[in-house]
Amino acid sequence: MNPNIARLQPYPFQELAALLKGVVPEPGFEPIRLSIGEPKHPTPQFIKDAVTAALDGLASYPLTIGGEDLRAAIAEWASVRYSLPPLDPATQVLPVLGSREALFAFAQLVIDSGAKAPAVVMPNPFYQIYEGATLLAGATPHFINATADNRFGFSPQQLPVAVWKRTQLVYVCSPGNPSGRVLSLDEWKELFDYSDRYGFVIASDECYSEIYFDDADRPIGALEAAHRLGRTGYERLVVFSSLSKRSNVPGMRSGFVAGDAAILAKFLHYRTYHGSAMSLAVQAASAAAWRDEAHVAENRRLYCEKFAKVVPLLSEVTEVEMPDAGFYLWLRTPVADTEFAKRLVQLYNVTVLPGSYLGREAHGVNPGANRVRIALVSPVAECMEAAGRLRDFFEELGKG
Repeated sequence: MNPNIARLQPYPFQELAALLKGVVPEPGFEPIRLSIGEPKHPTPQFIKDAVTAALDGLASYPLTIGGEDLRAAIAEWASVRYSLPPLDPATQVLPVLGSREALFAFAQLVIDSGAKAPAVVMPNPFYQIYEGATLLAGATPHFINATADNRFGFSPQQLPVAVWKRTQLVYVCSPGNPSGRVLSLDEWKELFDYSDRYGFVIASDECYSEIYFDDADRPIGALEAAHRLGRTGYERLVVFSSLSKRSNVPGMRSGFVAGDAAILAKFLHYRTYHGSAMSLAVQAASAAAWRDEAHVAENRRLYCEKFAKVVPLLSEVTEVEMPDAGFYLWLRTPVADTEFAKRLVQLYNVTVLPGSYLGREAHGVNPGANRVRIALVSPVAECMEAAGRLRDFFEELGKG
């Protein structure tokens, strides 16, 4: 048995289930679950139609590299979205089965476990796939705390030079999970400078990039930042994107990676053994989704409506910061985050995720402690109902 399996910690939702075991919710309230970042808006009909129209593809083995039409659709979308020179569909993009599996597999490709004490750097709090991929690749995770003190940014100075010299891979998430923070061009420049100095690869997780609140201020992506800084070829940079949040198709498991052609060639070679080819039916629907923006604009409108209604309600009883992008609120709690989540279910039948489950203790603190992540994924009316219950709960805690 791989001994690194024993290094894996429980997944946040396993911890949440254990926390809530035996808790009896108030029967007067219907349950509202805002703990999981699973989109609940309807899947657009044209995407479902594209799947069914391509079902004959189930009779064929798909290629790991994906079909030319899908790769072209992805390259076109990324080039337009981020104002890039045209990406080469043959060498600079690769379809993947959602960003999750690709983010995990990428560490297995990049990490040289035979090196002395290989290190992987990641934000804290973080998407647990980064940590699990690191551990199973035989490396050690090192955390950069994202807190209110650094505006939930990515501050490389938190780690000593000795760690950076051993770093082979850096995971970045922008817009961030859970804070929704978007890295600025200056922050990208700093990270690229570190990559040039120490030679590590950057994996930029951008699965929330299309949920934002101002068309005039769209989140900058890593490829866009590299291009604007004159970094042709995207050396040591790979971005990960997904249709799950953008197009409300989490069950389709469809995304892409793009960037450094030399790295992607090796990643493709790895993936031919990995068994990760996308079915032709999903490829057809994915190409249709990447070529349509109307449904994405409507998706954003619904999220904007929810934030516009929920934030003022919660602002009556607690400090609420609007994220730069994404669909999470990252709220402070007046009691321990685990106690807050437990009592909220017990008294109001609303489930949220304790922030400490998303972080690790690093530099003397768990930056997720005393916060909860609230995913505004449910319909507008349900989010409003949950916000009203949260407001009442905060008021009760204030009296206590």
